[in-house]
Amino acid sequence: MASDVTPFDALLLLSFGGPEQPDDVVPFLENVTRGRGIPRERLAQVGEHYFLFGGRSPINDQNRELLAALRASFDEAGIELPIYWGNRNWDPYLADTLREMTADGVQRAAVFTTSAYSSYSSCRQYRENLADAVAQVPGAPRLDKLRPYFNHPGFVEPVVDAVVRALDELPQQVRHGAHLVFVTHSVPEDMAATSGPPDARRAYEAQHRDVADVVAGRVRALTGHAHRHDLVYCSRSGAPSTPWLEPDVNDHLEELATDGVPAVVLIPVGFVSDHMEVIYDLDTEALATAQRLGLPAARAATSGTDPRFVTMVRDLLVERAAAERGEMPPRPTLGGLPPRPDRCPAGCCPNLRGERPALCGVGDEV
Repeated sequence: MASDVTPFDALLLLSFGGPEQPDDVVPFLENVTRGRGIPRERLAQVGEHYFLFGGRSPINDQNRELLAALRASFDEAGIELPIYWGNRNWDPYLADTLREMTADGVQRAAVFTTSAYSSYSSCRQYRENLADAVAQVPGAPRLDKLRPYFNHPGFVEPVVDAVVRALDELPQQVRHGAHLVFVTHSVPEDMAATSGPPDARRAYEAQHRDVADVVAGRVRALTGHAHRHDLVYCSRSGAPSTPWLEPDVNDHLEELATDGVPAVVLIPVGFVSDHMEVIYDLDTEALATAQRLGLPAARAATSGTDPRFVTMVRDLLVERAAAERGEMPPRPTLGGLPPRPDRCPAGCCPNLRGERPALCGVGDEV
């Protein structure tokens, strides 16, 4: 029996985007940093880590793989909805995708974003991008963003298994004493302080810490060994005078080595696939730091196209469809935090540079 996804007639995969050849790198970074007044010369310097990988980010290929996996999953469940893909910062651009959807007659689409947590840059900015794109496309379909999924079993359980596999990669004599280093993208301190709804700020850190606690607990249950774990950050950018969340992953590795920690597992818990922040910040920089320190290290995989993650996207769609029909579907979560609401509350993760239109929140009709 096919899963009921009424009232939706499409799914939109919304992602960050990335360059696909060297000539794309600086224009892509100009898109990402538009309005911040960063000189082109500086962007070229920032783009050097893309050039280490041929000027091509892996994120678009990973989205193509996710699209194929979603299509197979939908077909298996008898869900005949078309699946579209749009990016914030590179081709296929979101507005162009909405034009395609409009031409195809799509009336109402659920939106899955490749960002699991609550903050301005990981949630509300996507909602602003949706509003911008809809404003450019006459007759654009109604869009409903699926809830943040940081604590959904389909996201968390693949992380648990990835950590266990990474531990097995370490030399046996240091494995049991390894520290679990959970890594996510740093954000400015003021963004972190205002993440989440007005009555539950600092949600970005709280959500990551809750997931880290769950993963560490499950790893202990599976392996029989308790591992100390910490949350650290990568990919800091911006002016040095602006406070960002710390510690940086490389600084943290220095401290662990000084303290005599025998080994580490790097866990990119803030990311859903192995895009640039993972393959450069962790696989290139952080692993080089660990090697320099003589600290045995392994890196856990991201969820990527793990079947449980793919099924989660399908389940979130079915869950939201049921809610829109007035039903009370189960909302599975792990950890101590409740599921996030379908629509972001008023004042959630504000834009500190000034209010801008955003869709998919309380009071939004489009």
